[in-house]
Amino acid sequence: MLEILYQDEYLVAINKPSGLLVHKSFYARDAKVYAVQELRNQIGGQHVYPIHRLDRKTSGVLIFALDKEVLKVMNEYFASREVEKKYLAILRGWAPKELTIDYDLTNDDGVKQNAITYFHLLQTAEIDLEYNNHPTSRYCLVEAIPETGRMHQLRKHFRHIFHPILGSRPHGCNKQNKLWLENFGLTGMMLHAHQLIFNHPITKERIVLNATINDEFTKVGEILGLDLEQYKKSLN
Repeated sequence: MLEILYQDEYLVAINKPSGLLVHKSFYARDAKVYAVQELRNQIGGQHVYPIHRLDRKTSGVLIFALDKEVLKVMNEYFASREVEKKYLAILRGWAPKELTIDYDLTNDDGVKQNAITYFHLLQTAEIDLEYNNHPTSRYCLVEAIPETGRMHQLRKHFRHIFHPILGSRPHGCNKQNKLWLENFGLTGMMLHAHQLIFNHPITKERIVLNATINDEFTKVGEILGLDLEQYKKSLN
């Protein structure tokens, strides 16, 4: 069963598990289960229309419209950047306290697109894990707020500043990913869409949706000694 964070006659939002595709994709033709079909079956066969996307390995808040008119309005909200998206990510190294990454990205059609991500540092960690002739490895927890919505934007932006997301494949650090797979069995990616804020398309009420982190994110946080308590419970 999918965890439903919000539902009314116009919208429904879930906490998408890592590994679940939003819908059928050319890039993951091996998948047999999708969020669209699972949610439709769970709410009695009603059609659902994904308003935005999350990568297969990204967990967190994912919202759907229940009719095409609401979908149109919500698409306009996203296009005009009237929806605030907040992500948690665990990165390799100690990132700056805050930074706006303004770095263009090229899509699959070879078109260069403006892409902007703001992030701020939440916590740092250092553990006894030998890496590149150093006896320890450093990591950090950040909150990222993408102003644009390009494919793999956060993965590519954090790699660009040499602080890749732990577990990202591709756009990550292969050596660190291998270390974590061999030492801790980590197969997921430490990127979680923890909050979505917008005005309801019909009632205009301010909606704040929060998604709790999953077990694997929690496990990595415990290994690193991070304080993730506030992200383990719903704030709705």
